[in-house]
Amino acid sequence: MSQTPYRHGDRTSRRPRHLVPGDRVALVAPSGPTDRERLAPGTEILRSWGLDVRPAAHHAAHHPALGHLGGTDAQRAADFQQAWLDPEVAAVICIRGGYGTQRMVDLVDWDALRAAPPKVLVGFSDATVLHEAVARHLDVPTLYGPMAAATAFTTDGPTADHLRRTLFRPETTTVLTSPTAGTLVAGRARGITAGGYAAGLAAERGTPTARPSYAGTVLLLEDVDEHPYRLDRILTQLLRSGALDGVAGIALGSWQGCGPAERVREVMLDRLAPLGVPIVWELGFGHGPSSLTVPLGVHATLDADAGTLTLDEPALAPADPTGAGRPLPGRRP
Repeated sequence: MSQTPYRHGDRTSRRPRHLVPGDRVALVAPSGPTDRERLAPGTEILRSWGLDVRPAAHHAAHHPALGHLGGTDAQRAADFQQAWLDPEVAAVICIRGGYGTQRMVDLVDWDALRAAPPKVLVGFSDATVLHEAVARHLDVPTLYGPMAAATAFTTDGPTADHLRRTLFRPETTTVLTSPTAGTLVAGRARGITAGGYAAGLAAERGTPTARPSYAGTVLLLEDVDEHPYRLDRILTQLLRSGALDGVAGIALGSWQGCGPAERVREVMLDRLAPLGVPIVWELGFGHGPSSLTVPLGVHATLDADAGTLTLDEPALAPADPTGAGRPLPGRRP
């Protein structure tokens, strides 16, 4: 796969190429255990796009003692590392979230991954930890999007279609908005997209994969099943730790199961409005019943008045002209 230079702040980053029919994708479970019945429909969707879907060796494993984990920490780390290093794999797609990525991320040989060509990473929720690690160690843009066994991916057509277009035709998904998007704090801001699952970002503070701050970024924040007072605590932790110092703008996603929308808005205004940066309310990504795929690690403009996030260029580069990932005859995404 080609390695296209990409400017990440003052560093050179590498864009993975976009997918074409015939590409192999690896399914990994870095967090909770896999539900085979929920995975089957997602696998079928990916295969209908002409992809060669390969579940990782331990994708259906269970931790011997802790039922909330899918396999041991070493198994989950090995599956992710092997998928990234496999030259036949074009994309690594997480199966589900839950909890567990923090336990395996430090077991990955990031130096080895840095030496390998970049590839696509897709996931949200607990996969936020992987997005952050890939950004810090590899300087590779990633996709905060639906996972293979996510309910929205398997039941909501627009969710699956937006991921498909982002993977195969990323030039068609550079302007992101949704019917729920609105203005929380007016204004426009430019920066590098970053962030994800708010509770996960707060839990990462002080760890080896946590960046010092999100200065200069358009920060994505969303969460699920957190009462407003717990969202207050999460945001307060991010503020007190200095994580939000210098942030350029904030795009808020879905807050499924977090209580009345007006109460969530009150918390967001109280905690985030004093930063004095543009903030978009419910851009349409995250744990909701319908979800956008949002690239992380790319330059973008947040327009809080219009409720849009516009990428400077697609997160994924054109396919390798030498023929890597050549489409199979008669197959179309």
